[in-house]
Amino acid sequence: MAVRNQNGLMQAMVLDAPGEKVQMRAIPRPQPGPSQLLIEIAACAVCRTDLHVVDGELPHPELPIIPGHEIVGRVIASGENVRDFMVGERIGIPWLGWTCGHCRYCLGGQENLCPNAKFTGYQIDGGYAEYKLADARYCFRIPDRYSDSEAAPLLCAGLIGYRALKMTGNAARVGIYGFGAAAHIAAQILHYQGRKLFAFTRRDDLAAQEFASKMGAGWTGSSDTLPPEELDAAII
Repeated sequence: MAVRNQNGLMQAMVLDAPGEKVQMRAIPRPQPGPSQLLIEIAACAVCRTDLHVVDGELPHPELPIIPGHEIVGRVIASGENVRDFMVGERIGIPWLGWTCGHCRYCLGGQENLCPNAKFTGYQIDGGYAEYKLADARYCFRIPDRYSDSEAAPLLCAGLIGYRALKMTGNAARVGIYGFGAAAHIAAQILHYQGRKLFAFTRRDDLAAQEFASKMGAGWTGSSDTLPPEELDAAII
């Protein structure tokens, strides 16, 4: 583990421009505002979206930016308005990092659609660093049964996979089109719940189909073919 800086600086991986390599450098360690937490980062997983940001496939990132949005760490300081978290608690920080709080989407419980939203590792500095500021409204406590590395992917792949899975209701036969990070977590939940999973992949992607079978899929095949049974729900 890297030795933590004691001089008000921290090490971070910084993207200066899309298409360039991220660069490690020492930058000032941030201090929390009234509604923010400062966490010492223990783990930050790699999401495909991070690669989209680095490769310039997402428009208008806030540059320079520290990528990374599947973050686990411990609170080391908090702002004066924070009441829900204590110093020393282990928390997770996801992709959605800030919203305005007053638009119709925020007021209606659909903060992810806020037109003014800011996203971690895209418009807000992310987790490829020693420390990270976070809006306390968008942080989660991490259960003790998960290690840091186990919990980190749940902050994006786990969240979006579970959200999509909830929308299928009690469907007994569920198809998943495209078998990646979010799908493999949803697959394990489906298997645990005793539901049938039909996994669809790119044609001849035998590696993904084998992986899906290991994760509990009862049938795997190409996305341009029909499953052997009629689906009750599908996630794309």
